[in-house]
Amino acid sequence: MKAVRYTAAGGVVVDRDRVLVLRRPSRNEVRLPKGHLEKGETAAQAALREVTEESGYADPQIVADLGLQRVEFDYAGAHVVRDERYFCMSLPHPEDGDLRRVDRKRKEWQFVPDWLPWEEALSELTYEPEKEWVRRARLAAPGAAH
Repeated sequence: MKAVRYTAAGGVVVDRDRVLVLRRPSRNEVRLPKGHLEKGETAAQAALREVTEESGYADPQIVADLGLQRVEFDYAGAHVVRDERYFCMSLPHPEDGDLRRVDRKRKEWQFVPDWLPWEEALSELTYEPEKEWVRRARLAAPGAAH
């Protein structure tokens, strides 16, 4: 079996007592925003870019580094080893209270952003490694109920 190894970075975006998740109806998945690092990009830069591209929310800010986790799985005839680096993030709140959105690239319209309470996010996320990121973020997020 072919081996594939890469690094990905993403964010657990928190707004008060809610977590941003991405619904992917075509695969019946609920995910966190993340993606591959591009050449010359740090994990933090990639995570910020991916959150904006996949969610459409502008100006995410890193609150805490949640660490590194290795995920292994078989997919399409390959054994994939992915080193994931996640960050707890927040979004700026303008005076009117609405979170600012940006135009997203057409390819990213596969995701439908949704805000869920902590427990509901943990229940609905499709993959266990992403649930672990939410658990870590809950401990790191300012003002989050632990």
